[in-house]
Amino acid sequence: MLDRLKEDIQCIFDRDPAARNTFEILTTYPGVWAIIMHRISHALSNKGFKWLARLLSNIVRLLTGIEIHPGAKIGRRFFIDHGMGVVIGETAEIGDDCTLYQGVTLGGTSWDKGKRHPTLGNNVVIGAGAKVLGPFMIGEGARIGSNAVVLREVPPGATVVGIPGHVIGSKRHKKVASRRDLEKKVGFDAYGMSADMPDPVAMAFDGLLDHIHAMDQRMEEMSKVINELGGDVSDVALPEIDLEDMSTESMENTDKEEGNT
Repeated sequence: MLDRLKEDIQCIFDRDPAARNTFEILTTYPGVWAIIMHRISHALSNKGFKWLARLLSNIVRLLTGIEIHPGAKIGRRFFIDHGMGVVIGETAEIGDDCTLYQGVTLGGTSWDKGKRHPTLGNNVVIGAGAKVLGPFMIGEGARIGSNAVVLREVPPGATVVGIPGHVIGSKRHKKVASRRDLEKKVGFDAYGMSADMPDPVAMAFDGLLDHIHAMDQRMEEMSKVINELGGDVSDVALPEIDLEDMSTESMENTDKEEGNT
């Protein structure tokens, strides 16, 4: 128990730059209190003291704003930052070195008695306000962005954003040169969408534009061959579709210019 507590304190130093000393962590971090008391309530539940375990977890919820069912299985070095509004269901399983921010729900979508809550692999980070609902696996090292709603399995190392959750940084987007270093832009912001975080819907439109560009190029080649064979196909150049002109930053600049006129 003491070794676990030392690990919990050290992981807070590693992940929270606001942490100054051990005394401050033990006295002012509700996530630490919730984890310590969960270990006690979980042990009581496993020994058959179900009512007492639930009573203890409800007292902790009143004190910390964090609700963890005694039946939930939690690994080592688990960190709940801030914690208010965190809900972890009965059949949830959390691996080692995971981090949850405020407002996260690991919930179920069924009234069945069996497994109905998600399983988190090691090193998973779930951003503020995110909801992970259902009995599926969140792969090791995955990142769930702020306010995302995840309803299906997430592969290891993936980043998920949006409602419903979309995996970003797929192989197709890595290969598209017009996305310009997408992987550098796909960061993880626990508290909100960063200014350069790709929007899954916008990325879908980008894919359509790539397809249109490819079709235009093919049509130009076909027109050239037809004309060489004696046909008469208009060679009027089509207007270019500039992805930069459609970007959020470009539109914001246009709005500012219009506001100044």
